[in-house]
Amino acid sequence: MVNAIVLLKVKRDKVNSIASDLTDMKGISEVYSVAGKYDLAVMVRVKDNDDLADIVTNRMLKLDGITDSETLIAFRVYSKHDLESMFSLT
Repeated sequence: MVNAIVLLKVKRDKVNSIASDLTDMKGISEVYSVAGKYDLAVMVRVKDNDDLADIVTNRMLKLDGITDSETLIAFRVYSKHDLESMFSLT
């Protein structure tokens, strides 16, 4: 499994529509509206690097309104949330 965070700069009037479009894409687990240098932080979880490349270069960056991106590939994922959900009895 490949986990990545894609940071996006987006035209001001497109933030909400792009965030909505991204949440509908297979492989994208969360989209956060954030403050700072970037407008959106996108959490991607896919099978392999080919799937990551497809999401970022073929689907995500073709959305009108994205002006810049930076992709951070995770070496390891440390998530208390993920561990708790694996062992949850509910």
